[in-house]
Amino acid sequence: MSAWLLKSEPSVYSFDQLVADGKTAWTGVRNFQARNHLRAMKKGDVALFFHTGDEKALVGVARIASAPGPDPTAPGDDWTSVDVTPVRKLAEPVPLARIKSTPTLASLAMVKQSRLSVSPVTEAELKALLALGKTRL
Repeated sequence: MSAWLLKSEPSVYSFDQLVADGKTAWTGVRNFQARNHLRAMKKGDVALFFHTGDEKALVGVARIASAPGPDPTAPGDDWTSVDVTPVRKLAEPVPLARIKSTPTLASLAMVKQSRLSVSPVTEAELKALLALGKTRL
């Protein structure tokens, strides 16, 4: 099992909306590196949900619910999407400032490449982020 971090502006699509919907297609990714991360995902992988914009905090845990496939919002183009389902909201949101100030997360891809909307998370980073959010898988 691998772990990933997905970023979304809560005014566009929030974790609460994912919970209400029960499942969503993660579409609209138009960055080649992020697309390649989507293509590396497998059904059952963990996905951490990060709110961008004013909130800037890790807020939830989700699962990748499908194998990667074509992005239906980009017909004829070479983009990828996956389905995502909610697991649980974090007991405590983890602000970006807290993530950046945690030494074990210094190499987190999201910290090093802040504009990337889909990025990998190592097992050690996953454990640290869940501990900061006072949440278990």
